Amino acid sequence: MEILVCVKRVPQVGGRIVVTPDGQEVDTRMSGFAISPHEECAVEEAGQLTERGGGRVSVLTLGPADAEQQLRDCLALGAGRAVLLETDGREWGPIATAAAIVAEVRRQEVAGQPYDLLLLGNEAADTGDCQVGVRVAQELGWPCATGIKKLQIADGAAEARREYRGAEEIFEFPLPAVITVREGINLPRYPSLPGRLRAKRAAIERHEPQWQPEGLRMRALRVPETTRQQATVLGSGVDAVPALVEILAELGVLT
Repeated sequence: MEILVCVKRVPQVGGRIVVTPDGQEVDTRMSGFAISPHEECAVEEAGQLTERGGGRVSVLTLGPADAEQQLRDCLALGAGRAVLLETDGREWGPIATAAAIVAEVRRQEVAGQPYDLLLLGNEAADTGDCQVGVRVAQELGWPCATGIKKLQIADGAAEARREYRGAEEIFEFPLPAVITVREGINLPRYPSLPGRLRAKRAAIERHEPQWQPEGLRMRALRVPETTRQQATVLGSGVDAVPALVEILAELGVLT
């Protein structure tokens, strides 16, 4: 079985977000990069599927040359092939991104090694975008299931399950198909030392997709206002007790 996992290079979470002076991009000069937790689970799920049923895992990302590092991280986790759709660094919208992925799928079909399954994270960690997987499936004419938390493949068909409003939905459909998975479908493994060494030496296929504008145009990015809180030192030792008692009384804690 040939599985393609699509991942995206995104800034690591937890840091302070800074926007460039022109308001068009997030300033990532001081940021580290990774792939989102959903996509880590997609890579792990592909690895488990091929371990059980045989096949090969390919990973793909669309991004600048530096995104090669995220592909090597995936290779260290067991992927056998990596494809970089190299861009000049500008942000691609979901329509253009989906078109570039479809072109890679068609390229493999022409090469005689068609994909049986495409796995994506349910949403991008940076933009919250949930469109790419659906758009890829629509363009290819393949079945699509989103938000999946459990997946089984057997006899050329998939059984995918997801949670919805306290119930479990079960989908059955033939391959090839597109599936987006949620964090929690599995527990991603840590890369081994042999895996890291193998990934460091591995060749990465490169293609240069043609950027295309979309109907929507971003005007500007803005970081939301945050409420600043100031701490007040009441005192030190027993000298702070009266002030503390007064504050507790104001809060209604003391009776």
